[in-house]
Amino acid sequence: MMQICDSYSQKHSLFNAMNRFIGAVNNMDQTVMVPSLLRDVPLLLEELDSGGGCSEREAQLTPNGGTYYSRRDMYSHYVLLKSIRNDIEWGVLQQAAEEATARKKDKLNAGPGSVDISRGIAEDGEMEEDLQKQFHYHLSGLHTVLSKLTRKANVLTNRYKQEIGANNWGH
Repeated sequence: MMQICDSYSQKHSLFNAMNRFIGAVNNMDQTVMVPSLLRDVPLLLEELDSGGGCSEREAQLTPNGGTYYSRRDMYSHYVLLKSIRNDIEWGVLQQAAEEATARKKDKLNAGPGSVDISRGIAEDGEMEEDLQKQFHYHLSGLHTVLSKLTRKANVLTNRYKQEIGANNWGH
């Protein structure tokens, strides 16, 4: 039987990834004293790439020498990161309940042998679910996303310090 403390010592543990993310967001939240200062301050695409990625949709070319910026400002990233932290800490029960209701409606409107689009699984049991494979796939994806979000929170914190001229805070 595996002990709980063993999982905490592993680098790729989901618990550690969540704790690193929550810690980074808490640090960001404590550092950013005036969140409104983040409005209209873009993050460089290079910063976002090192801090959690930026989709091509968000990126745009600016007139000042072809430097790429995110369409989102630092404030929107700040709000997004805090929202995700709250979802991890408190859960997303209301959203999950709404999605379950929508799935039930979709199933009622479909005929026999139909496919549940939200999960991509045949309803009449044609496809055998490999739960362990699905679990590992989603666990790996969750770990990757949490790592990117953690880097994004750290980049935002450092950029905020740079913007207000307080680069040596807490060091």
